[in-house]
Order: sequence, then C-alpha cells, then structure tokens
Amino acid sequence: QVQLVESGGGLVQPGGSLRLSCAASGIIFRLYAMDWYRQAPGKQRELVASITTDGTTTYEDSVKGRFTISRDNAKNTAYLQMTMLKPEDTAVYYCSASRVSWERYWGQGTQVTVSS
Repeated sequence: QVQLVESGGGLVQPGGSLRLSCAASGIIFRLYAMDWYRQAPGKQRELVASITTDGTTTYEDSVKGRFTISRDNAKNTAYLQMTMLKPEDTAVYYCSASRVSWERYWGQGTQVTVSS
C-alpha cells in the first residue's frame, strides 16, 4: 500500500518560512520523481516544484528563488523549503510521486496559510 504523508504546514506571517516534508512508504522511493502541487480556494491545483530521480529540479515561476525542493532517498522523504512567503502562497500543498505517466500517487495535503 502506497502512502505519502505530508507534514510541516501551518500559519506563518508574510516573509516567513516553512519546510514541508513528504514521507513515502510502499514504493521504491529512489525510482520516483517527486512533485509538490498546491491548490488555493477556488483555483485549480498547480504544480509548484519537481525533482527527478537524479535530482534535477524545476519550479513554477512565482516561487523561483523562494522555494527549494529536495529529496533524501535514505529517508524516503521529499521536502519543500519555502522562504519569503507571501499571502498568495496560501493553499493546500500536496506531494505526489510518479514513475511513469500512468502511475501517480498523492498525499492527503497540508494547509499553508500566510497571513499577518
């Protein structure tokens, strides 16, 4: 049974930082690309950051220079370090693991709220 469990969300003031974690089980973690998505109220889910099996990273334009995605294959965990947070970053953040186009798994999501 595949499980992706996100943690680390919460309430933070604008300009603050959070680190999200995504702990995976039930998969050979090192074989899966990992993504972080987010979904704000009334909006579609969007891809925020990706990391391939060899560590190559890509970012959505609005988070470039502020967010960093990483992975620790020994811990079966992916991370999203978020800095200089803005109110528009408020959303439910989801991690996702994929190996091929038809095989994708999702976590349950963690709420990030940026507000003063």
